[in-house]
Amino acid sequence: MYNEYDNLSFEEQLQLSESLIIRRHNQQMFLRRNAQLLQQELEFEDELLADNPELAQAVHAFNMQEIIAQQQGSRGAIQGESDPKNQSVWSKFFPGLGRS
Repeated sequence: MYNEYDNLSFEEQLQLSESLIIRRHNQQMFLRRNAQLLQQELEFEDELLADNPELAQAVHAFNMQEIIAQQQGSRGAIQGESDPKNQSVWSKFFPGLGRS
């Protein structure tokens, strides 16, 4: 069976394998750090909302408006509207949060 490593010397195969191992390790470390940062962010958000009931209510209200807007946008797309309203409720208040 043909393998992309068949034409490489043992040393080249070893270097390539080493390189792949290092790349996978770096990816795993990046993902682990990303997960840690996300966990910290969620804990901070939870603490912030727990300490500020008014903020929690406002966030909930925005999220409910977002859900309703998404449902209306989906219905419009199903009904064939050519220009669905895609602007996020959040982006109206925080313009930097526009859809990517």
